[in-house]
Amino acid sequence: MRGKHGEPGYTLVELLVCIAIVSVLIGLLLPAIQKARAAVQRTTCVNNLRQIALALHGYHDSNQGFPPGVQGPLSGPYPFMSWNAAILPYLEQGSLWNSIREAYRQDPDFLHVPPHVHRGTVVPIFACPADPRSLSPARLLLPAEIAFTSYLGIEGTDFWHMDGVLFLDSHIRMADIVDGTSNTLLVGERPPSADEKLGWWYAGWGQSQDGSAEMVLGVSERNVSYSECFRGPYRFGQGRINNQCDCFHFWSLHTGGGNFALVDGSVHFLPYSAYAVMPALATRAEGEAQPLP
Repeated sequence: MRGKHGEPGYTLVELLVCIAIVSVLIGLLLPAIQKARAAVQRTTCVNNLRQIALALHGYHDSNQGFPPGVQGPLSGPYPFMSWNAAILPYLEQGSLWNSIREAYRQDPDFLHVPPHVHRGTVVPIFACPADPRSLSPARLLLPAEIAFTSYLGIEGTDFWHMDGVLFLDSHIRMADIVDGTSNTLLVGERPPSADEKLGWWYAGWGQSQDGSAEMVLGVSERNVSYSECFRGPYRFGQGRINNQCDCFHFWSLHTGGGNFALVDGSVHFLPYSAYAVMPALATRAEGEAQPLP
């Protein structure tokens, strides 16, 4: 077909065919792009966990034990400070760590801003790129912003037993992990809670002033804080960002499971089908040398 001036033109049918072909090509490319993006996000999470595990080892070597999962209100100069903050010097974040120590020296209440201005500072290593909420601070109803962590310490079975590695006022040594460092979980993935009140990296009370569901979590955790959620125990399984009750179990925004760092420093992707062996993997000295699934 030719237009008014003899120039080549296209019929409506030809245009519709072209649009249909482009739409099909886009439909074929989008899943591939999404799959590639998901792979990059998962790789980033693995690298984050590997650096976190190395930093925990650095802390252990310097202090003859892993840091407290969370410091109790009367146990030292940093009430309710998280293990995440404690390992900052081993993540090349010495300046940030010094600012946090100074803030606690001025005021031991981490909710007061100032001086606790870094409560809203995003630390990229603590953020999973699959969850946009972890990449920027949130305000909630507080007078200042707060930032999140996508990676929680393994306190063991639940907050009551404290039979893992990172829990309230813990100081676990390698020698205490008799089940084997390659068979014991150290840190795992769990996005912040739907209401964004649990999952702060800087410091936090958790569900009962023990850090539980805040920066540490058990693999068979129990709920004592949200009446709309059942009491548990909860188990490793798929969750949703908008479901508040999913804050009581490990899960990730990756397909099919989540990444975990073990005490030996290795990082593994565990499928949700591994929920049955998680209690054995989470404890440090129960005589359960459970191999990874």
